[in-house]
Amino acid sequence: MKGNIYCVIMAGGIGSRFWPLSRKKLPKQFLDFYGTGRTLLQQTFDRYCKVVDKENIYVVTNSEYTELVKEQLPEVTAERILSEPTRRNTAPCMAWATYHIHAINADASVIFTPSDHLIINEEEFVRDIDKGFRFVEKCNGLLCIGIRPHRAETRYGYIQVGDNDGENFYHVKTFTEKPEQELAEMFLESGEFYWNAGIFQAKTHTIIDAFRRHAPELSASFEANGGCALYGTEEEQGFIDKHFPVCPNISIEYGILEKAENVYVMTCDFGWSDLGTWSTYYDTLPKDEQGNARQRKKVVLYDCNNCFVGTRKANKVVVVQGLENFLVADTEEILLICPKDDTNMLRKMINDTRIKMGEDFV
Repeated sequence: MKGNIYCVIMAGGIGSRFWPLSRKKLPKQFLDFYGTGRTLLQQTFDRYCKVVDKENIYVVTNSEYTELVKEQLPEVTAERILSEPTRRNTAPCMAWATYHIHAINADASVIFTPSDHLIINEEEFVRDIDKGFRFVEKCNGLLCIGIRPHRAETRYGYIQVGDNDGENFYHVKTFTEKPEQELAEMFLESGEFYWNAGIFQAKTHTIIDAFRRHAPELSASFEANGGCALYGTEEEQGFIDKHFPVCPNISIEYGILEKAENVYVMTCDFGWSDLGTWSTYYDTLPKDEQGNARQRKKVVLYDCNNCFVGTRKANKVVVVQGLENFLVADTEEILLICPKDDTNMLRKMINDTRIKMGEDFV
């Protein structure tokens, strides 16, 4: 089966909620967040090499980052880097990769994954993903990964499980995006809801059938003017450059999964975290007795509680006094000091900086 399984790493996002560390010219997936010497993208590639043959790993990214992908993943040939001409969310991204891989191998099963996840227990992760591939091979279904929640988290989407389909596989009852605190607490207490990891497995022909049935405007774009005959040829990129920008900007959940009947979830608990915001990054870091996380050793804190303090400069000394629940993020060009959980204000800061200082600073 291994020769028929493929991985698609989605690495085209800007990562604006990690500003100013993540910038448009160098988004978070191309950064080393934990001092391991490997970026988030490289760690994702390393992880999936334990499940999928290297030659079957693809990366979908924005054309602006194609050279960055080549630089960080020399093992991935140019033919396996799909360069989107514009950003159009996960449904068009997955559709293109699916049509491309299906043209190469009509028996293919594929796993789609974001490039910015943290996985603690990789051995259990590999076992679960392998089980997921075996499941979609026999059931003709669309399989999501659900993570057992450990707290009432409002920053993640949720999947409600329905009827059990054997072991830790269930039919999906509902999807819910980022609930309010009270609803998240109800989800946690019910035991029926799992965090949506944004990882998705299926046979390519199953995905294409789902697009044709539930998102015909998308399948029409990717099949227009005999497009199916162009995948895997020199004409493919020109076809995509013409048709991809007219695709609706829609997620795979809204486009397919909330409509289809053959959607399943595999419930897992392999130590997953979505590094989507400064707060989720802070949650993954070691902390002192006052709950402070430091990105570098040369950080000195006085009367600070539950703060994140970091700098990109290894030899820079940072001294902070009297902050609680704050973020101090220092880069080569920008110093940000603000409450670490206020994502709405961070968006305003980015927009105001763009207006006042120019695109080079966002």
